[in-house]
Amino acid sequence: MTVSWTPHRFTGGMLALDTANTVVLRCDPQKTFDRFKDTAEIARFADAASRYRAAELGGRRLEAPLPDKIAPVVLSIRETTDRLFRGAVLKGAVATADLPDFLEACAAGLAHSRTEIGAPGRPFGDAATPIAFEAALAISALSLLQGGTIARLRICPNCTWLFVDRSRNSSRLWCDMAVCGNRQKASRHYRRRRTAAGGITNV
Repeated sequence: MTVSWTPHRFTGGMLALDTANTVVLRCDPQKTFDRFKDTAEIARFADAASRYRAAELGGRRLEAPLPDKIAPVVLSIRETTDRLFRGAVLKGAVATADLPDFLEACAAGLAHSRTEIGAPGRPFGDAATPIAFEAALAISALSLLQGGTIARLRICPNCTWLFVDRSRNSSRLWCDMAVCGNRQKASRHYRRRRTAAGGITNV
């Protein structure tokens, strides 16, 4: 089934986290599913990310013309990124045991890249030319290792997606207030009404 890559799917705050979040409900074996199961979605995701992650990418367009070919590298970066930084949120620190696989996956993503990054105003290189999705994904994932970023990583209590909390006082709770926040509010309201109704019935 074709995925609708809406803005909500890019609430992780960084390309690497948005990609990690393409596995839905990771913590629920009965409900979890992978939006990249059809590898054609990798190219469609990259196209949408070019728009929704334009600020992070410095306006550089992502390119994924052969999704079947790059899928193993993309999935390896995705899974090692999720494992490393989900653990960092839960433990409050990065586990060095998870770093070798993560760094190896990122190295594979950059192996065939011929670009220069990090210039002022050009974090992902020359905006006039496209960049391979797997290379950009590796760059984004590696940038998560910055201490300031790690301290702002969160796990949404509703959907378990990873996201960066960029709120002024670091108090953001949901990956997307309009979706997960409202769902939790509705769920609490429903439970209160059920409890109240049960109390009346038992009088």
